Amino acid sequence: MMHLLAIDWAVVGVKVGQLILALSILVILHEFGHFITARWFGCRVEKFYLFFDPWFSLFKKKVGDTEYGVGWLPLGGYVKISGMIDESMDKEAMKQPAQSWEFRSKPAWQRLIIMLGGIIMNVIVAIVVYAMVLFIWGDKKIPGSSLKYGIAVTDSTLYKIGLRSGDKIISIDGKKVTDFEHLLKSILLSDDKITIERDQQNIDLKVPVDLLGQLIESKKQGKISLIEPRKPSIIFYVPDTSAAYKAGLRDNDKIVQIDSVPIVYHDDIVNTLKGKAGQQVHLTVSRNDSLISLTAPVNAEAKLGFIPFGYDYFQMDSLGWLKMEITKYSILSAFPAAVAKAGGDLSFYVAQFKKMGNYKTGAYKGMGGFKGIANAFPGVWNWESFWSMTAFLSIVLAFMNLLPIPALDGGHVMFTLYEMITRRKPNEKFLEYAQMAGMIFLLLLMLYANGNDWFGWGK
Repeated sequence: MMHLLAIDWAVVGVKVGQLILALSILVILHEFGHFITARWFGCRVEKFYLFFDPWFSLFKKKVGDTEYGVGWLPLGGYVKISGMIDESMDKEAMKQPAQSWEFRSKPAWQRLIIMLGGIIMNVIVAIVVYAMVLFIWGDKKIPGSSLKYGIAVTDSTLYKIGLRSGDKIISIDGKKVTDFEHLLKSILLSDDKITIERDQQNIDLKVPVDLLGQLIESKKQGKISLIEPRKPSIIFYVPDTSAAYKAGLRDNDKIVQIDSVPIVYHDDIVNTLKGKAGQQVHLTVSRNDSLISLTAPVNAEAKLGFIPFGYDYFQMDSLGWLKMEITKYSILSAFPAAVAKAGGDLSFYVAQFKKMGNYKTGAYKGMGGFKGIANAFPGVWNWESFWSMTAFLSIVLAFMNLLPIPALDGGHVMFTLYEMITRRKPNEKFLEYAQMAGMIFLLLLMLYANGNDWFGWGK
């Protein structure tokens, strides 16, 4: 048990480490976008901080007019530009006459560019990172039609709407499925029908409006995946210290029966073992063209304790169970492809955001904080996955910061556009109150999101 706990904490450490590194990179670059544009237009930048520093900072050093530092509260970062109503709420400075180096003395178009600097930087970062990922590792896709045995349905919600293991998904909402990796995203955003092929017939399955909410509930109940490529019931590896090994199971065995239930695929094993945790089961396995009978214990997780063949896409590709297509890019061709990829991620996130705004979908239950983001990273350090996730988070940050909420860049942009259209500056006292209200709203939203992560407040 202690060994298992150590492994779990190691996984947690890797996920948290990736989250901190990714957010640190993105926050620094986002704030640099504000910093560099402010300096271009002659504004004085008083502070440039990674993380917030109420009361004290972990590190600080003044260079020229700017204090660079690292705060202790890891909720983002900031630059303090002279003469700007921001999260510092420096009211005393705003009472003094405007100086030439202050933000408030600059023309509206310059202030607009400064406010958009962080968002633009996030978009540039996403495109550059995606381009490097495509150049180094290529673009990996698994055509839905290449799944030799169809899908394995591992979630009861999808089973309820009619999906079955062995189905081949043809289209979602009338759009053809060309990539298995994007299949689940398409199901999450579906609001019409899923068309499948079963027994050489096409069948339309109606998607309930609250499917996304139901799937979120499944995830909160510990479901790791919803659908997978289906794979035969062949054992890849049995640890020699495991109860399964002691019971007689060996590498390359194919399980053909559990108790009296015939077994063909690995999902048959999963379904048959449900409710049998802590029990003994009778197995019939095929080994070297011979059938062998064994009795094995089922562990607390309702598993026998072995690794099946097809534990990743590369192995399934080598076995001919699916086809992984890898498109390679030159450094030049990677950038247009990266723009398209960033655009696709933005479209997906905006669609997900719209779902969250519709109470009927139940999508609000999935609003998560730092725990949810950390869990999106893999449990082992993989640079391809890390950089891909970092690029996606950069797109998310760009979109979220553009929302017209006071205290976000989008709020400042909204007020500046109002000034440019009406030729009138909003009252500074109004801006102070708006900034304060926006900060309170964001703090409450952050509290809800992180509470939802840990305590399921969205239920």
